[in-house]
Amino acid sequence: MASCNKGLGGEGSAAAAAPHVLAVDDSSVDRAVIASILRSSKFRVTAVDSGKRALELLGSEPNVSMIITDYWMPEMTGYELLKKVKESSRLKEIPVVIMSSENVPTRINRCLEEGAEDFLLKPVSASDVSRLCSRVLR
Repeated sequence: MASCNKGLGGEGSAAAAAPHVLAVDDSSVDRAVIASILRSSKFRVTAVDSGKRALELLGSEPNVSMIITDYWMPEMTGYELLKKVKESSRLKEIPVVIMSSENVPTRINRCLEEGAEDFLLKPVSASDVSRLCSRVLR
């Protein structure tokens, strides 16, 4: 499995240097799967079940390297979360990746136009995460 810790040398602990990813999905099964894949790729993961909880966490956790969120969630969709992140002067630099089990080109394009770094189709695989490492967390 690919690791995202490149060139860390002996400085600090691996846990402190690991990129912190916020995983957002209302499905406990999907949340567990994505968290497991991310952790096996050496990410530090915080998983929450809603866009509202994600925004609360982002308000108190300044060191999030990336957000990966489901598209379809009750209360706030992943698209709405993306818009709120990109509208925030404090959060807008955090890369946001949207996931969905539905391959809807207009939805995918709208998310990418709004500033999403990528759009992954579920089920998300280890190779998807490896690709994110190289593209998003340069």
